[in-house]
Amino acid sequence: MSASRESQSVAAIVVAAGRGIRVGGGVPKQYRRVAGQAVLTRTLAALAAYPGIGQIQPVIAADAADFFHDCLDDLTPAIRARIADPVEGGATRQMSVRAGLEALAASGAPAIVLVHDAARPFIRPELIERAIRAGRDHGAAVPGVPVTDTVKRVEEIEPGIGRVVETPAREALRAVQTPQAFAFGPLLDAHRAAAGQDLHAFTDDGALAEWAGLPVVVFAGEVENRKITQAADLIEAERAFSSESAGATAMTQYVTRLGTGFDVHAFTEGDHVWLGGIRIPADRGVLAHSDGDVALHALTDALLGAIADGDIGTHFPPSDEKWRGASSDQFLAHACELVRARGGRIDHLDITVLAEAPRIGQHREAIRGRIAEIAGVPLTAVSIKATTTEKLGFVGRAEGLAAQAAATVRLPEDDAA
Repeated sequence: MSASRESQSVAAIVVAAGRGIRVGGGVPKQYRRVAGQAVLTRTLAALAAYPGIGQIQPVIAADAADFFHDCLDDLTPAIRARIADPVEGGATRQMSVRAGLEALAASGAPAIVLVHDAARPFIRPELIERAIRAGRDHGAAVPGVPVTDTVKRVEEIEPGIGRVVETPAREALRAVQTPQAFAFGPLLDAHRAAAGQDLHAFTDDGALAEWAGLPVVVFAGEVENRKITQAADLIEAERAFSSESAGATAMTQYVTRLGTGFDVHAFTEGDHVWLGGIRIPADRGVLAHSDGDVALHALTDALLGAIADGDIGTHFPPSDEKWRGASSDQFLAHACELVRARGGRIDHLDITVLAEAPRIGQHREAIRGRIAEIAGVPLTAVSIKATTTEKLGFVGRAEGLAAQAAATVRLPEDDAA
């Protein structure tokens, strides 16, 4: 082709900001798992597998960052490198698409942009290719499939009852899908113009382009490119992906590992203890080379155990003065980095503190939040409990405190072997 590579650049916006809870379960449909992978994960992988797409721009809800990063964790590093940091969507689909367009404009506008629904994970390379070709040839193009049912246009005469106004000929009708393809500049201009007139209710970009006066063509879509909307769609997707080996080639296959850890420190003079990265007032401190945080020490060992990489003393020997009085958050952060360096993901962290005192109930949520922050995991992936030993042993005699922890991680199958 005579055109330069830059002039032919293609980016894709994946609209994933919807709440989409009609499928049930209380989780937006794009984050529901089918055959072990989130719907959005599969959609991103399918787009990233097409070499003609240079950048993928996700648009997500403001409170969905944890869901989204879980989706990324299930993708190979090569695929993750193709995906830009997500931007926050708006109250309508149209506003979300514009957020994606503005992000692309700021990072270097492509020639062609594809706009695709996160809940359409069945997209095939052939459809992507047709979309890009139609977008380049016509400037505004949407995929469509023939309508097989007879369609009636009605006017409502009472709630739930409509009078037929027209029966359009099925031959002239198409059910429109995504990805929709556009010349980038005109689509961004159309979005900005609609926003300037406070128009935000366009349900697809083809309709917005029509409103802006852009000629829109329809190219051949695919019946298989269905959108997950209802619970039955999830069941069908589960069945389809479970039996489809091709969909797994772009995904990393993981095995689950469980590691455990234990730590204990004796009490000494002092006015506080560190637990889970939180300074807790107490009538005594602990005797330790570092800050003596038994919770973080146990958790660090649990993670190291899950990846079979020694223990905390191996990585931070107490004989090294460098670690005297050190804050234990760096120990946990190091263990988490080791997991991720091997392509792993942390699924759950669980700690039990054994102590007669201090009581940690009022500090529980602060500890959970601090551990989640250090480990880079959702708050829901952190659990902390406390118990006594019924006056038995050194803990029961209030001579010290201890903690035991468990960490569940997933490692790439080849690395875990």
